[in-house]
Amino acid sequence: MVMANTIIMSKYQGLGNDYLILDPKKNQVQLQGKKIALLCQRGFGLGADGVLYGPVEIDGKLGVRIFNADGSESAISGNGVRIFAKYLMDNGYITEKKFDIETMSGTIHVECLNSRATEFKVNMGKPSFISSDIPVSGEVREVIKENFVFHGKEYKATCLTVGNPHCIIFTDNVSAESVKNLGPYVENADEFPERMNLQICRQVDKGNLEIEIWERGSGYTKASGTGSCAAAAAAYKLGLVESRINVNQPGGMIQIDMEEDGTIYMTGTVGYIADISVAESFFS
Repeated sequence: MVMANTIIMSKYQGLGNDYLILDPKKNQVQLQGKKIALLCQRGFGLGADGVLYGPVEIDGKLGVRIFNADGSESAISGNGVRIFAKYLMDNGYITEKKFDIETMSGTIHVECLNSRATEFKVNMGKPSFISSDIPVSGEVREVIKENFVFHGKEYKATCLTVGNPHCIIFTDNVSAESVKNLGPYVENADEFPERMNLQICRQVDKGNLEIEIWERGSGYTKASGTGSCAAAAAAYKLGLVESRINVNQPGGMIQIDMEEDGTIYMTGTVGYIADISVAESFFS
């Protein structure tokens, strides 16, 4: 039973990376960063890695706005886009197997791969390793295997943007503890004027990578779609992997295909968890 004076939100997950969806067509509520942060807080709110606000109109087309767990807005989320694609199909907004979703990062082309709408292939566009695109401070250059000092220790890192900025550090030792320890220092390093996502990455073989993730604005997460794209693109750029890469992370595996022109395709699963009634007073 739906109580009066409630807001209905849906919860979905992509490999354990969970998002709340707030549909403005079903709810009348003003989004505020502080309320988003409280909603995402486990224990005090509903608990999530972020909030997807949509469907909304972006440049006259069907789109979604993406918010991190701290209430800041993100231009793109790979898992978030796949989750929102499933939400659109589950709720009858979309009936075609191939469609576009507008984001603050641009148009994302999506293809549903099965009848249950649980697996999606997404065209994530082309990465850029150019410092001014990412951004990374200093002279304009490709940021490839560059020396950085984080928390008093030197690291070789490759930085790129796939619609949002990522720092990739290749190492033989990938653990949740190591990315949690290093993540806050990389996220807020002076060299990164718009903050930074971090993936600690191990090359398993020519077709497999293992990553741990620290997300700008959300902290430690079990999976990241853009993080998987960035790690795969960096490994491909460095000649460590072939064009099809399985990116393994605590939440599961995301398949990345690198096209000859640099375009990244991401394939992964998503799942519906629940619809949740939230007291309207929570937003006041």
